[in-house]
Amino acid sequence: MSEISEADERAILDAIDKWLEKKVSPVAMQLEHDDEYPHALVEDMKELGLFGALIDPEYGGLGLSALTYSRIVTKISAEWMSLTGVFNSHLMMAMVVQKFGTQKQKDFWLPRFASGEMRGCLGLTEPDAGTDLQGIRTVAKRDGADYVVNGTKTWITNAIEGHVSALLVKTDPEAQPRHKGMSMLITPKIDPETRAPIAGVTNGRKLEKLGYKGIDSGEFIFEDYRCDAELCLVGGEEGQGFVMATGGLEIGRINVAARSVGIAKRALLESVKYAQLRKTMGKPIAQHQAIQLKLGEMGAKTRASELLVEDAAKAYDRGERVDMEAGMAKYFASETALYVATEAMRIHGAYGYSKEYPIERLFRDAPLMCIGEGTNEMQRIIIARQLVARNPT
Repeated sequence: MSEISEADERAILDAIDKWLEKKVSPVAMQLEHDDEYPHALVEDMKELGLFGALIDPEYGGLGLSALTYSRIVTKISAEWMSLTGVFNSHLMMAMVVQKFGTQKQKDFWLPRFASGEMRGCLGLTEPDAGTDLQGIRTVAKRDGADYVVNGTKTWITNAIEGHVSALLVKTDPEAQPRHKGMSMLITPKIDPETRAPIAGVTNGRKLEKLGYKGIDSGEFIFEDYRCDAELCLVGGEEGQGFVMATGGLEIGRINVAARSVGIAKRALLESVKYAQLRKTMGKPIAQHQAIQLKLGEMGAKTRASELLVEDAAKAYDRGERVDMEAGMAKYFASETALYVATEAMRIHGAYGYSKEYPIERLFRDAPLMCIGEGTNEMQRIIIARQLVARNPT
């Protein structure tokens, strides 16, 4: 992470604002409703450097702080949340390599990740394993200089359009405790140099979703897939995959919390504007106490969520353990996004239910925030355990 000045951060955020206004806003609603992958906008994000946002400058990235990154995510999510998944899932993969990879792996993979030339994802979830990562069944067996991988991953962002994944696998399925038998592999679907397809990995179906449209959430299947151990076993040592996966989820949870703030901010802003225009009983509904009570609660919770995200991001930037802070931000901000989007729907009435306005999209996107990167039930357990661990009697 590199330090940037407030002026530089303002310049970056201003560039994002201009891009959102000129390029994203005119097409987001149509792409969302058509569930169409935003190829042109992804190319824009490559130009903006978003695929290298958190990658160190020595590897071609921007080296932004988590705080600046979270502000970018919030801004984009207020316009079209789906876009943030394209580069966040990619950066979770990149952070695994940057934090845990060998020097050879960093030199080989990170410049390709930073440019967006090789875009990818963190491959954790399986048909029978979600929040319980230790329940995965994908297996990688050592065969000479290679690993041979067999298994299926599902609900993976960038599964279809992406080129590579940081794949959580079992290298020792019999290990006890289970997490000691887990490793992380970088598994490209195309040759990084020739871009020719690699045998043994195929795309599964693209999953149909309530919200989070446009972006591909899908499956990929490994059948006797081979990868070079030296280049692909992250860190060069088996048995460290669980730690790497949970480390990647820290920035993922800060991202989901920042997305939630963006959803809540947009829903709140739309509600405040609409409440001043819509009249009942001869006056704007903003003057009715029932609406004021809603807006007051929505505003306070949105601001509190924003501050929790800042708290988690600053702790991450200091290099501290942030599972509690990220969990608090993710839990509270996502529940707030769902609450604010629902209240916005009620304030807008039939217009909130119409596809001509953004409220119905925010209303559909918000529930995912409560599920993604670990359920909110699990977040509360993590928070409680950390409170006890940090305050022993």
